[in-house]
Amino acid sequence: MKAPPPSAALQVPSNRPGSLRDLFWSFTWLALQGFGGVLAVVQRELVERKQWLTRDEFIEDWAVAQLLPGPNVVNLALMIGDRYFGWRGAMVAMAGMLCFPLLVVLALAIAFSGVAGHPSAQGALRGMGAVAAGLIAATGLKLVGALKSNVMGLRACWGFAACVFVAIALLRWPLVWVLLGAGSVAFAWAWRQLGVLQARGERA
Repeated sequence: MKAPPPSAALQVPSNRPGSLRDLFWSFTWLALQGFGGVLAVVQRELVERKQWLTRDEFIEDWAVAQLLPGPNVVNLALMIGDRYFGWRGAMVAMAGMLCFPLLVVLALAIAFSGVAGHPSAQGALRGMGAVAAGLIAATGLKLVGALKSNVMGLRACWGFAACVFVAIALLRWPLVWVLLGAGSVAFAWAWRQLGVLQARGERA
């Protein structure tokens, strides 16, 4: 039997952070752009612009970041920093995510407190919500292509995605239970498929 073609998972990112300083300022700039839709910004900066991660790696790392406690993007920063520079990289990446953005958020909170009840301010917030939804949807469409090379198979990926959508958007189940339930089943199915592919490769 013919061995399966190599998947995109075998690809490696073409770049890496040049230094701890590069890591710090990259995550600082990433965080400062994250108004309304940080997922879209993270995907563009780390995958398309910096090329520190492949598209498949980004999907896998983002899934792990969602399972961990705490903000997803901070978890991702810790993972990437640790991957390239160990614990120092993790601390520097987290500092980049939090230091300057914290000052900006505090300044905006003070400024917004004076106009929070104004109808124009409320309308602006609703408009930003619509933009954020569009950014997240666009990023999701960009990442769909990576499902073609997923070890679980395209049909299984779409099936899990549909189940999660129904559970969260329609049934409004708690996110943690959806992640634990669907994530465990998806993990088991991917593990099985990897075993099947490995067995086919050995027989080929």
